[in-house]
Amino acid sequence: MMDAVSQIIETHRNTVLMLVDIGVWGFRNILQRHPDRVRNIGIFEDGLIGLSAGLSISGMVPFVYGISPFIVNRAYEQLKLDFAYQKLSGNFITTGASYDFSTLGYSHYCPEDVAALLLLPGIEIVTPATPAQFVSLFNASWNDGKPTYFRLTDHSCKSECNAEFGKATVLQTGKKGLVISVAETLDSVMNAVVGMDVTVLHYSTIAPFDVETLQKYAHEQILICSPFYQGVITNLVVKALYPQSLCIDEIGVPLEILRNYGTKQENDDYCGINCSIVREKVARIVSKSDIEVLE
Repeated sequence: MMDAVSQIIETHRNTVLMLVDIGVWGFRNILQRHPDRVRNIGIFEDGLIGLSAGLSISGMVPFVYGISPFIVNRAYEQLKLDFAYQKLSGNFITTGASYDFSTLGYSHYCPEDVAALLLLPGIEIVTPATPAQFVSLFNASWNDGKPTYFRLTDHSCKSECNAEFGKATVLQTGKKGLVISVAETLDSVMNAVVGMDVTVLHYSTIAPFDVETLQKYAHEQILICSPFYQGVITNLVVKALYPQSLCIDEIGVPLEILRNYGTKQENDDYCGINCSIVREKVARIVSKSDIEVLE
């Protein structure tokens, strides 16, 4: 991520990068080379978003890097009024995902980010599962004239999966159900569906949401696997496939205050975001499809 952003700063004089203490060491070289366009503003996220909007109005393309709850929650009003309302260009790159800072507790968790930002029309939401996906999606969207949120995780996936901005990726096709993988659930899903006769779609862009591919591979039996609050993707799927009758199951973060500490994996296990749970639910879909065929 830092190399991709630094390269843009190096080659485009109309760009500016602002940090909120996070990432200062990683961006140290570009900080030294371009002190006029790369600044560490400090822990001042809401004011920083407002400042970024002013820079955007002046013709600059701002990049902001910080922790997801502090950018999304603390500066939500500024994202709403200064960027979405004004239809300004800006890039908000966050680390932490839903609970990557798992030892710091709920103040550093943000499973609500995608749900909250979907309520701000015009904001693009990018959820890469791998560094390569980020680079591809970032290069395609950073200068498209819109506010774009990049939700990054420290726990990137190992599965190979290309990503095209605004498009779902078809990973396999099958007849007995549809599994939707979002962001870093990719590994759990691909390991779980081995030998299963189901279609798998991977979404690395949530907004704009690829309705066309979903409609093409639609099935009445659907499992949605996402690493943020349950219901977020379900709403998009139901709207896209209406009025088709659907039986939807979902794996994701339960709608509750997570009071858990420990490791990222322990939080995933608590939420049921792991290979064994995914495979169990996919097996139910396949079994139900087999029963319907016999009937």
